Amino acid sequence: MTAYLSPYINWRGQAREAMEFYHSVFGGQLDVMTFADMGGTAMGVAEAEVDWVMHSALTVSDSFVLMGADHPGHVPGEPVPAQVSLAGAAEDEDTLRGWWAGLSDGATIHEELSQAPWGDTFGMLVDRFGTNWLMNISGPAPAE
Repeated sequence: MTAYLSPYINWRGQAREAMEFYHSVFGGQLDVMTFADMGGTAMGVAEAEVDWVMHSALTVSDSFVLMGADHPGHVPGEPVPAQVSLAGAAEDEDTLRGWWAGLSDGATIHEELSQAPWGDTFGMLVDRFGTNWLMNISGPAPAE
């Protein structure tokens, strides 16, 4: 059996913009379905929210799928800020640094992407959509 664990992020009216931003950073295939696509106001969604994202999926690879949606006003509660961790091997450093650079656009950097005490390269930021990102690039393998 193959199981997948995919981050699912919620916003209030920003899902399309956020997911299009992530698409520009990570590449891949972005699929978006709005509340209007699924019945809109018949589902209890306010007229002003029918074009919001009911579900989106950004498929970057077989092992990296980022999902997101808007949290409409008729649903109880508020969207909770998400934290997503991206980690990879030293041989993927160029890709991971490129993703870091993309996510950094308009972000608040809490810890610059730099050498960490445990030997890896690590950084933390909150992007312009309020999502917390942790990046860890494994250090080189120890010599045998």
